[in-house]
Amino acid sequence: MLVRGAVRLAEGMGVSSLLIGLTIVGFGTSTPELVTSVEAALLNSPGIAVGNIVGSNIFNVLIILGASALICPIAVSSTALRRDGSWVIGTALLLALVGVIWTLDRFVAAGLLVLLTVYLVRAWRQERRVAPGGSEHTAIFEKAEALEQLDPGLRPAATAKPKALGWVLPLGLCLGGLALLVFGASNFVTASVELARLLGVSETVIGLTIVAAGTSMPELATSTIAALRKQADVAIGNVLGSNIYNVLGIGGVTALIAPTAVPAQIAGFDSWVMVGVSILLLLLLWTGRRLSRLEGACLIAGYVVYVWWIWPK
Repeated sequence: MLVRGAVRLAEGMGVSSLLIGLTIVGFGTSTPELVTSVEAALLNSPGIAVGNIVGSNIFNVLIILGASALICPIAVSSTALRRDGSWVIGTALLLALVGVIWTLDRFVAAGLLVLLTVYLVRAWRQERRVAPGGSEHTAIFEKAEALEQLDPGLRPAATAKPKALGWVLPLGLCLGGLALLVFGASNFVTASVELARLLGVSETVIGLTIVAAGTSMPELATSTIAALRKQADVAIGNVLGSNIYNVLGIGGVTALIAPTAVPAQIAGFDSWVMVGVSILLLLLLWTGRRLSRLEGACLIAGYVVYVWWIWPK
């Protein structure tokens, strides 16, 4: 509801379909992570707020790409690897370093959001140069494409015809969708804190696993559908774009609204796992420029080992 309403509002304002796709639709599947992390930070649950970001990136690589590769081996162009792969590793490393030497305050938030703007401007310029039917799309474009395939109603119209009071329904969809997201996130965070208490584990572990997996379900759905349609570039672009946005967008907005500390466990271990799996993914793709079914199965097994390792025995 939120994304569909925002798309229609942007069309009515005359925003280009490319810009709508790269921003509103491109970030559509990440809104659960965004609202959940902000809500957790406001409720003083940094383990869930930051764990959701780090855990989602780990889940995206190991489970979503692993499952997609099991369905259809994933190939990707070397150009896309050089362009988007460096951003995935760089943003993961940046967040890991912030956890060690600083904290997620408003100063860091400003830096993350500036980097997000730079990335979007570069993506916009790249997409304007891609010929119709070309394959050199950016990860954020593929991320939008994945969501549009899941819900064709989100696809921006090439030309929008403003109508009298045409903003009423889209605005209602935006507000209704946002209200439901906030309500759901509030209950999700509260339930996660209670679940951690009942299971005798830390909020950080719950944030890294259950919360991260839950908020990553839209990415799992979109990449799986892309893999079933044998659209490997869309499947991997969805994950690469999500990981970049998780750090720069979600981390930036969360730190801007509710500055929060990075829990010691995440700073000392899990952030570096995120960096490690990002490098591993790029190495797997770079050596063969494809992710085979066997490698996909190994990624899924790696996630099982990771959860077993961090879960209290």
